[in-house]
Amino acid sequence: MTTPETIARTEVISAEPVESMAALLDIDVPHALGDTVPPIWHWLHLLPRDPQADLGEDGHPLTGIPAPPGGGRRRMFGGGRVTTFGELRIGEPATKVTSIAKSVDKVGRTGALTLTTVLQEITQNGELVIREEQDIVYREGGSAPLPTPAPAVDPVREPSLSLPVNEALLFRFSALTYNAHRIHYDLDWCRREGYDGLVIHGPLLAFLMADHMRRQGISLLNRTFGYRLVSPMTRPQTVTVTPSLDGLEVGAEARSAAGVVCAVGTLSDGTQR
Repeated sequence: MTTPETIARTEVISAEPVESMAALLDIDVPHALGDTVPPIWHWLHLLPRDPQADLGEDGHPLTGIPAPPGGGRRRMFGGGRVTTFGELRIGEPATKVTSIAKSVDKVGRTGALTLTTVLQEITQNGELVIREEQDIVYREGGSAPLPTPAPAVDPVREPSLSLPVNEALLFRFSALTYNAHRIHYDLDWCRREGYDGLVIHGPLLAFLMADHMRRQGISLLNRTFGYRLVSPMTRPQTVTVTPSLDGLEVGAEARSAAGVVCAVGTLSDGTQR
């Protein structure tokens, strides 16, 4: 099947996903008609709705953007960049156009790699609101475990944010983001892919870093939030977000309960449309 060059989806931005995520995080966020969706929370909207028959064995779609380069590959979320020009308004339609920015085949320590960057642009009322790039990694199949970095030697910096993550939270986050990847709920499948437990969503770690900035009064508007997933975080545990060495205004880290830095985030200027 030929992969389309672009996929467009239009929907009315509703309040329910914001209400649902706020409940998952045990926080209060305005979500009435006319309110705006907080930065990064757009990940709850304009989601693809692939038919069940189009999902592969691992739970990911076999077609669309991105489509896996071949059977048996392990899919991983590598990172991304989100430039926020404005906030989506609840109760009004918006459109997301998805395309492939680039795709490169390589050979790494674990075998064949395909690195695919997906471009997403969201408009509302004729204005570009969000431009985003997501880096997807397709690794060689098999159950070889991925290397785990050593724990960080420096203490958690303040202000920090902690979130206890259990199986129920993983299930709810998968449901909110319409993510059927089995590494987040199927323990047998996790072992098949080389993980020692359920995998905590990389996008959840990125979301927590960006939202910690928002809760601390740091604006993400007209700035670019970048994130890189360094190491998989597995098993139910408490995630801790701590500012970077240069402060939360420019970056953050997401650490496991053992102190391993599993994701890093940056906040920078440079928002040319």
